[in-house]
Amino acid sequence: MGRGKSRIGIAWVTGVLLAGTAACGGHASADSAKDTKAAASRTAKPRPSGPPMLLETITPKTGTTVGVAMPVSVVFTNAVAKSARAGIEKHLGITSSVPVTGAWHWFSDTRVDWRPKEYWKPGTKVRVNARLTGVSNGNGRYGTHDYRHNFKIGSDVEAKVSVPGHTMQVSKNGAAVRTLPIDAGSPSFPSWDGTMAVMDKARTVHMTSCSVGISCDKGSPDFYDLTLPWDVHLTNSGTYLHYSTGDPNPGHSYGSHGCVHLSLADAEWFYDFVKQGDPVTITGSPRGNAAGDNGYAAFNLSWSQWLARSATGQHTLAST
Repeated sequence: MGRGKSRIGIAWVTGVLLAGTAACGGHASADSAKDTKAAASRTAKPRPSGPPMLLETITPKTGTTVGVAMPVSVVFTNAVAKSARAGIEKHLGITSSVPVTGAWHWFSDTRVDWRPKEYWKPGTKVRVNARLTGVSNGNGRYGTHDYRHNFKIGSDVEAKVSVPGHTMQVSKNGAAVRTLPIDAGSPSFPSWDGTMAVMDKARTVHMTSCSVGISCDKGSPDFYDLTLPWDVHLTNSGTYLHYSTGDPNPGHSYGSHGCVHLSLADAEWFYDFVKQGDPVTITGSPRGNAAGDNGYAAFNLSWSQWLARSATGQHTLAST
């Protein structure tokens, strides 16, 4: 079963949605597929010689309001040579309504993300102006479009999950809002630690153990094939916060295959409360931090680690 598009997910540009199967075996249902078609403004110009340099995605989608931990993520269809990365970064222009210090970071030869050194300030307006027409990827391809995205940083909503404490503390603009009982991953299937920005969310997700290689044997105690509600997506590898019929009253155990379980009422409340880019920080799990490109976990890298894979280094955004 293919994973559907999400309500607050990425903006499609030329290709398919980047998404891995879930650690809990998740595939978003069709009812979460609205409002995610490409919103990039494109300026068509004469194509230079050579095949085109295309983009798969630019995140976040234009016109959206996102959380304080949201990076700008650009995914290319074809590999960008190391020799061309500085030129690409210089043409991926970003401006903001207030000065913000940040940098680009290449996770691979096809994905480059920009994040601020610290979380965004709520209320900041951000403009991405990808002036890629005629720009080379160093491998014989040239940009044929410019792309423009505008988005805004919303309220500072943060969630902090304590695995051993079986709690999740939710705050808004520094003030405590609620503390919710949770169950995280079991010792055999621990949750990721670290800070993960919300990728997207779906009212229902079909989760199967077979899709992530846990078990395809219906007789196994680890086999499951469930459609569960109120799912907040944290990693490409499949970490969600959600309600589980197998663990309806969390707060006392380790009930999942890596996801974080909430009660039905709490899962619905949290689903309605959070948005793409809000940071969720999990502590106390033995698994270690999620990789920075496992979704939008950019803040799991130190600033020196982030700069180590930037072609142009740290800079402060010009205000608009």
